[in-house]
Amino acid sequence: QVQLVESGGGLVQAGGSLRLSCSASGSIFSIGYMAWYRQTPGKQRELVARITSDGTTNYADSVKGRFTISRDNAKNTVYLQMNSLKPDDTAVYSCNAQVFISPLRSYSYWGQGTQVTVSS
Repeated sequence: QVQLVESGGGLVQAGGSLRLSCSASGSIFSIGYMAWYRQTPGKQRELVARITSDGTTNYADSVKGRFTISRDNAKNTVYLQMNSLKPDDTAVYSCNAQVFISPLRSYSYWGQGTQVTVSS
């Protein structure tokens, strides 16, 4: 069994910063990509940022230059540093990871989500 647990969400004023963390635990052989998504009521879930096992990153256009994704492979943890936050960034943020439970078998796992609210 594998679990992803997020932390770091909360309420912040526009222009402020937050750092989200997501740690994976359980029967993990290795982890491939790790990613952050966000969703607001009535909208589709949106990919915010993604990082591969070798550190290659990609970002949604709406967060480029403001958000930074990173990972600590020794801790099976992914981070999302969010700067210059805007009210439009308000959403539930969830982490997603490709977890290998053996050398050739992987599954996609999701965290429970953490609320980020940016006030104007």
